Amino acid sequence: MATISKKRKSALEKLDTTKSYSLTEASSLVKEVTTTKFDASVDLAVRLGVDPRKANQMVRGVVSLPHGTGKDIKVLALVTPDKEAEAREAGADYAGLDEYIEKIKNGWTDIDVIITMPSVMGKIGPLGRVLGPRGLMPNPKTGTVTMDVAKAVKEVKAGKIDFKVDRYGIIHAGIGKVSFEPNKIKENAEELIKTLIRMKPSASKGTYVKSITLSSTMSPGISIDSKSVS
Repeated sequence: MATISKKRKSALEKLDTTKSYSLTEASSLVKEVTTTKFDASVDLAVRLGVDPRKANQMVRGVVSLPHGTGKDIKVLALVTPDKEAEAREAGADYAGLDEYIEKIKNGWTDIDVIITMPSVMGKIGPLGRVLGPRGLMPNPKTGTVTMDVAKAVKEVKAGKIDFKVDRYGIIHAGIGKVSFEPNKIKENAEELIKTLIRMKPSASKGTYVKSITLSSTMSPGISIDSKSVS
């Protein structure tokens, strides 16, 4: 039988696993049950009543978190030479085209988001095998394929994230850090949940938001009463 560490036991004592908390309560509690020495990420998992295998029930989109993610997002702008300066001024960590395409072909993926232009997608398409599994492939639906590169870079740096329902019908997203004040965690979570509710597919029948769980890196999950945010 696995033993429970003192820190884990202490965290579980603060949490009633049979209860669903309001989002306000959970946003404070997640800070109390986190025992890591580093500034842990706060994550939200929302289980939806959809069948992701059906195209008309796929839930995918973007949301701008009002307080950002707390992470330093590394952005690569794959753009033509005339757009490089614009991308860097907007905050892109890297900007260029052919040299970075070669680096990616050789296995370099030390980035979080790639932003590009429609005119160069033909060059980026062959990188799908490398970028796809890592969730790095630019997509017009998430705003990462655009002519307004500067705007896209600024939005990502400010806290714009993309999300996609997984094969189990769950949306997973990082919405902040444990160092955030509880109200900032709450407001970021609310923004994502309300965005998901607005995106409910018409083909989805029955209960749409089945469960919501808030947690931090290595913390127990806190069940949230979906009625407190719907």
